[in-house]
Amino acid sequence: MLKVHSVETFGTHEGPGIRLVIFTQGCHFRCLYCHNPDTQALNGGTDMSVEEIVRLAEKQKAYFGTEGGVTVSGGEPTIHAKELLKLFQALHAKNIHTALDTNGALVNDDTKKLYAETDLLLLDTKHIDETKHQTLTGMSNENTLALAKYRESTRKSMWLRYVLVPGYSDDETDLVRLGEHFKDYQYIDRIEILPYHTLGAYKYEKLGRKDPLEGVSVPDKTMITKTVEILKPYFRKVTVR
Repeated sequence: MLKVHSVETFGTHEGPGIRLVIFTQGCHFRCLYCHNPDTQALNGGTDMSVEEIVRLAEKQKAYFGTEGGVTVSGGEPTIHAKELLKLFQALHAKNIHTALDTNGALVNDDTKKLYAETDLLLLDTKHIDETKHQTLTGMSNENTLALAKYRESTRKSMWLRYVLVPGYSDDETDLVRLGEHFKDYQYIDRIEILPYHTLGAYKYEKLGRKDPLEGVSVPDKTMITKTVEILKPYFRKVTVR
C-alpha cells in the first residue's frame, strides 16, 4: 500500500500534458518555502493500493493524449520507492507515461530501480550552494546533484525545477553557478522557474506552526524576467510555472 496525502485529477503543472497527480505522504526535507507542510510527517495519509491508482489512471487515460500520464509527487515520493516501482511497472503495462517529482535525496538500489522505470524525472534543485541549501531545506544538496549526474548517465529525460525566493535563491552569482554546473548536460529538457508564493501560509497556522518565510514577498516580474535571462544561455528551455 502507498501512503497518499492527496490526488489531483487533470493536473497541468506536474509534467507534460494532462496528468493524474498522486501526492505521497512524508518528506525528510524541511524547505522554508514548503507550501504543503502537512505532507511532511511520515505518519498520516491514506492507504491506496497500486490497483486503485491504476484504475484511476485508466479512467482518465482518454484525456492524457500523447503527452499526459501519471506524476507522483509529495512529500517525497522516493520514500515509497519499492511500492512506486510496482505502480510504475503496472502503469507501463497499460502504456501510461510516468513522471516522478523528487528532491533527489535518496540514491540507492531501490530508487535506481524506480528511476529506471520513470519516463520523466522532475528534479527539484533547491539551491546550488551547499550552505544556502542547508539553510533552505535543512539537508545537503550532495545527493540531489549526484542524482542529476546519475540520471544524465542513464540518458533518460529530466526537467529541473527551481523555486525563486527573494533573498534566498535569487542571487545572480548563484544562478550563474547553477547554469554552469548543468550546462553540458544533454538530457535536461528544460528548467522550470517556480516563483515563491504564499498560498500555503494558512496550512502552517492550521498545524500550529509559524510560517518560516512569514513577511517574505513574492518575486516581482522584474526578478522573474532577470532570472530567466540569466539561465537562458545554459538550458535548452527555460519556463516559468
